[in-house]
Amino acid sequence: MSERIVKVCCGTGCLANGSKKILEALRAEIEKRKIDIEVVPYVKSTGCNGLCEKGPIVKIYPDDIAYYRVGLNDVPEIIEKTIIKDEAVEKLLYLDLKTKKRIRSHSEPDFIKKQTKIALRNIGEIDPSDIHDYLAVGGYQALKKALKMSGDDIISDIKKSGLRGRGGGGFPTGVKWETCKKIDRFPKYIICNGDEGDPGAFMDRSIMEGDPHSVLEGMIIASIALNSQNGYIYIRDEYGLALGNMHRAIEQAKEFNYLGDNILGSDHSFDIEIVRGGGAFVCGESSALMASIEGKAGEPRAKYIRSAEYGLWGQPTILNNVETWANVPVILEKGSEWFAGIGSPKNAGTKVFSLVGKVKNTGLVEVPMGITLQELIFDIGGGIVGDKEFKAVQTGGPSGGCIPKELMHLPIDFDTLVAAGSMMGSGGVIVTDERTCMVEFARYYVAFLAEESCGKCVSCREGIRQMLKILTDICEGKGQESDLDLLAEISETVKEASLCGLGKTAPNPVMSTLKYFRDEYLEHIRDKRCGAGVCKELTVFTIDEDVCAGCGLCKKGCAPGAISGSVKQPHVIDQIKCIKCGNCIDVCKFKAVKVR
Repeated sequence: MSERIVKVCCGTGCLANGSKKILEALRAEIEKRKIDIEVVPYVKSTGCNGLCEKGPIVKIYPDDIAYYRVGLNDVPEIIEKTIIKDEAVEKLLYLDLKTKKRIRSHSEPDFIKKQTKIALRNIGEIDPSDIHDYLAVGGYQALKKALKMSGDDIISDIKKSGLRGRGGGGFPTGVKWETCKKIDRFPKYIICNGDEGDPGAFMDRSIMEGDPHSVLEGMIIASIALNSQNGYIYIRDEYGLALGNMHRAIEQAKEFNYLGDNILGSDHSFDIEIVRGGGAFVCGESSALMASIEGKAGEPRAKYIRSAEYGLWGQPTILNNVETWANVPVILEKGSEWFAGIGSPKNAGTKVFSLVGKVKNTGLVEVPMGITLQELIFDIGGGIVGDKEFKAVQTGGPSGGCIPKELMHLPIDFDTLVAAGSMMGSGGVIVTDERTCMVEFARYYVAFLAEESCGKCVSCREGIRQMLKILTDICEGKGQESDLDLLAEISETVKEASLCGLGKTAPNPVMSTLKYFRDEYLEHIRDKRCGAGVCKELTVFTIDEDVCAGCGLCKKGCAPGAISGSVKQPHVIDQIKCIKCGNCIDVCKFKAVKVR
């Protein structure tokens, strides 16, 4: 039998569910039972495997077995059955909800099988704390190739690949580099944006945690192309694991002479420094991020001044996000034509998404550009939790728009999403169902953006707060029909007059919900009713006695004891006691609970 390797996911999601203890328990149990084991396996930690809600995840090779939701009590059985007897622990295998069958291989579930991994190619497979693991899968080979190329040839490859910035704007990466290359002023700076302030987004974090060397290698290649000696990685301060793994990777890269003076014996020198983020959402914007690195308040500046010309400390600067940098080594290694052949016209390659919300398979997903929303949510995501009715999907984070079910045929690419009133953003995808109030949904994100606005320009500072006030009034039953025209007018002003991307995209949740879900706004205003049962001032829950089976689930889950009724008899809600939490409508299997 060939060497066995046990890989334990130690990404943030699995760590939160105790995967570190499982890693240690596996090692301890193997040490205790190794006399019984024919081939003693090597146990190592990896980054995120993607299927976050089913963690902790343990994979065993060459057996090609993947176990999900592993607990400490499962460790002895894994050792006894799989490591010693070569048998699978059936209860820990992936359960396909469609076929009701257990799946042995990690690569077989639709969630994994329908993905194409480029930026995430190594995550979940290598130990991010060990540079030898990265080298074993071809790491730093692209760097060696770049050292033999001219800067112009490197940039030409990136341009031909069609790679566009994965941070949200979608600007052609090679064009940006070429602009910077032509400017004859030094020093030039290379920056990686690892701030990722979007709620529900964890794409960049997972790459920094699970494959930090791919980010470094991409930055070093760019430094060769631009003759830059200094780079910075700006990492969100809350990302403790990412910070630790990136720091370790930098030290290892220096030790192996991939960073520092005279890289691999060449005449090129380059170093990278980590800057911890200031905790502001607006610092994800390029000019605000650079101001923060300089020690100033994280406020944006007018974009007619290109960072490629005047960026960090007024010098030519290239800034790309984590995912963009992770793509660079593969493009150089496999060729621009290979990368350009993936995806769709003008949208080459893949995109990483954090798929969250009311979807069965939440987690980290990488798919070719041009895949439809339908395929992403229902084929990969597995559909809606509880098989409820799908309502809309928000793409692009808090500044993204909401796309209704009628447009699920749309391909996912930069241009199509913008045309639909949303955007790609950094890759957050939030799925909603019938129990989502789209008015409250818009209000929630506008509230977030109102808090995160830096306040530098009046249109953003005051405009977003005015939108929030109107939306709050509508959710509380105080809205008027004239508010809808006013919302649209303020949205247009904020979009046109704001200085940076935060303000310019902040109206997207409002404008898109007004466009696609105007009937919900009118229901709140005219009927004083929230059909989703979310806005408490506009919600009254009742039980339809003709439908109620008297199962008692609603009564059992009612914290204030507002529901009464006998078994197999219709139940009743006491409106005085009801706190309108909505648990009754969520647990009812017979759809007997209604919103009046």
